[in-house]
Amino acid sequence: MNANVYLILTEDGSHSLKNEALNETYHSFHGAVQESAHVFIAMGLGHWCDHHDSSPRILEIGFGTGLNAFLSLIFAEEHQQEVYLESLETFPLPAEIYEALNYAEAVGNAEFGHLFDQLHTSQWGEKAELTAHFSLKKEEAPVHEYSPTTPFNIIYFDAFAPNKQPEMWTMDVLQKMYDSLAPGGFLVTYCAQGQFKRNLKQAGFTVEELPGPPGKKEMVRAVKS
Repeated sequence: MNANVYLILTEDGSHSLKNEALNETYHSFHGAVQESAHVFIAMGLGHWCDHHDSSPRILEIGFGTGLNAFLSLIFAEEHQQEVYLESLETFPLPAEIYEALNYAEAVGNAEFGHLFDQLHTSQWGEKAELTAHFSLKKEEAPVHEYSPTTPFNIIYFDAFAPNKQPEMWTMDVLQKMYDSLAPGGFLVTYCAQGQFKRNLKQAGFTVEELPGPPGKKEMVRAVKS
């Protein structure tokens, strides 16, 4: 495996990774799957589909392990809901790491294991229609250099924490996130830091403080009014 990244087991039985260089895990040690399912699916994709008839376009900041994309794919299939996800990542995982992740088993959908692999093996920079309802385009590009061609409805903001990756939480980035959303679209993230919420408001968002996943008091959904 990558010398700076190694596999860990979280409390809900699902894997995550720890980045030694940053001394940071990719997900909550209380449970990778339950964190992602709560923050990005229940409060993000599911919330959109509960209130809109249109098919959502999602921008993900941090493809990482592919867990958010995988849970989005499962949601799309189970609800027969068309979903398009565009994901940015500057440090794609090597095969020996992502092949060891147990997400298909952890979510009780072992039959989707081959689709999890396809999330990682799909070509960068090209749209991949992985199922009848879910398509993915991965971009190996930093957020500062990325320019969307069409507005998004949802942003999964899943960068490392502000104290670990401060360049991802600047006003410039948050303004770009605001500008990347269609009116009525929103950003969801696990982070509920006070300065971050103030910066979101300064960028033009209406900030909703929501109950966090297990082990975390709050999370944020920021809406472009």
